[in-house]
Amino acid sequence: MVGAGPAGLAAASAAVAQGASVAVIDSAEQPGGQFWRHRSEAARVADDGAFHHGWSDYLQLRSSFDAGVASGRIRYVPATSVWFARQLGDGRFALELAPSHGAGVAAIPSLRAAKLILATGGYDRQLPIPGWDLPGVMAAGGIQAFVKQNGMLPGSRFVIAGTGPFLLPVAANIVQAGGTVAAVCESANLTGWLPRAHRAAGVPSKAIEGLEYTRVFLRHRIPYRVRTVITEILGEDRVRAVRTARVDARGAVVAGSERDIEGIDGVGLGWGFTPQMELPVQLGVETRVDADGSLVGVVDEACRSSVPGLFLAGELTGVGGAVLAVIEGRIAGRAAGSAAMRAAIGPPTAQERRAVNRQRSFANAMHRAHPVPAGWQDRLHDDTVVCRCEEVPAGALHRANTELAAEDLRTQKGVTRAGMGWCQGRVCGFAVSCLSAPADPAPQASLSTSAKRPVAQPIPLGALAELADD
Repeated sequence: MVGAGPAGLAAASAAVAQGASVAVIDSAEQPGGQFWRHRSEAARVADDGAFHHGWSDYLQLRSSFDAGVASGRIRYVPATSVWFARQLGDGRFALELAPSHGAGVAAIPSLRAAKLILATGGYDRQLPIPGWDLPGVMAAGGIQAFVKQNGMLPGSRFVIAGTGPFLLPVAANIVQAGGTVAAVCESANLTGWLPRAHRAAGVPSKAIEGLEYTRVFLRHRIPYRVRTVITEILGEDRVRAVRTARVDARGAVVAGSERDIEGIDGVGLGWGFTPQMELPVQLGVETRVDADGSLVGVVDEACRSSVPGLFLAGELTGVGGAVLAVIEGRIAGRAAGSAAMRAAIGPPTAQERRAVNRQRSFANAMHRAHPVPAGWQDRLHDDTVVCRCEEVPAGALHRANTELAAEDLRTQKGVTRAGMGWCQGRVCGFAVSCLSAPADPAPQASLSTSAKRPVAQPIPLGALAELADD
């Protein structure tokens, strides 16, 4: 199993309950994933869960996971990345491993598994904005992760911008940690929820969570501005201010609505999440483009992918949040554990089916109510950096598209070096795909090339030297 976030923790315990032995590979140094990232256990720093939702659920999952480790049924391998995965002729899976921090050689260079569950989660989708390469600009999830892991802030006064409900907990965590939020800029107008209100009503816990954030916003007087975007981030040595504007339904700036918010030392950006699809694509799973424009894996009701013996859980099947990830993790773990023990795979229970359908319906409504905003490409300047690793500006991408027929990410990568840096297109891949082809969402073929990598993660040369001859 790869991943020890909500889906991975649930899957590991469910597989063990079927009698299987499980190895859990995780790039983090402790379980929890991005959603339940917390204070350092190695440093013995206690975490009371103040910055978390569903902390009691995590503690229950963690207790079961730790019991599995203590019994020897779960082999936990932290701080380790899977950089290459393949299926052998006998149906088993071969995983090549490396330290997740890119130094030395992994304690376990490779693993073989009868069945494989991938629960690698996702990360913030980013869109370029003039000035977004200034120090002090982070992914919204990066700010939240910083707070959860360190108990402190990477700044003092922030503007949070993008789209989706995730902007709310980020702002709440900032004020909880003693910071100030000058504004939350939501690019959608929220009327997209009106025809989908019945889907939200099917998950009442989301409404309760929303009321909690409303109280936080009122208590701390956080301005929440809908159909508002950041058109430019201002500063020289670091972010000092942001320029915002209201936009119409086509994404065009409303004349006279621009205003500067000054005295800013932190900006958090996020337009939803993108599943981490490198390993599923390496293994050849069937994919599709979800309602939010993300490339996701196709699975059946037991979380089985199109590759025999390979199961996907959590954000890999479509971004839907931690609650859905836990449910899918349990289903995948039970199915994979049964298959590993050569037992019949029972279908999800009626209760699980209802829960998955409700959560998936809510996620679909959320994606459609908070789409990637129209018109973001029109607000870029020719010198706006799109690929920050290789410092490729928007003008270079446009010229490659019109003059050299670079109509997808792979071609742009070869012509302009966009996506050729440390992140290998994880940050800029969606934007480059959109800028290269007049399609919204980005075309599936271009997104697939972003995820298709023979080496899934940056690795030290020692990992190659440790490869077995077979």
